[in-house]
Amino acid sequence: MPRSAVPKGQAALNEAWRVMHFALRAVIAGPDRILATRGLTRMHHRILFFVAHTPGMSVGELQATLDVTKQALNAPLRQLQTQSLIELAKADHDARVREIRLTESGAALEAQLTGEQQRLFADAFAKAGAQAHEGWRTVMLELAKHAGMK
Repeated sequence: MPRSAVPKGQAALNEAWRVMHFALRAVIAGPDRILATRGLTRMHHRILFFVAHTPGMSVGELQATLDVTKQALNAPLRQLQTQSLIELAKADHDARVREIRLTESGAALEAQLTGEQQRLFADAFAKAGAQAHEGWRTVMLELAKHAGMK
């Protein structure tokens, strides 16, 4: 369909998706470079992030949050353990449950990776203003519901 034939509403949605693509690239570029120096990937960052911000998270909870299989999660967890970035421990409330905890170096790496992203968000929100920030948050929450976020 030629550009001129794209309905106005559809053009706006296409533009939103185009902008989101480039915004995501900007947000992940710095952390991806840091991770690559350690032989790690974006999956490792997601693990570090959720473990850092969800104390006591079990392996099963992480698997559900990331919506991955046990097999898909096993190798990245093992790599993070090998690099002494996480440790697995029996939960105090149930010895059958394995909780994932960041080590001191894991917490430092997560803070470095996420800190870069937070600076980008903080700068963008400061430029856009409070009303734009609330609008963006509303849109993101609506989209996240489709992925099961409550």
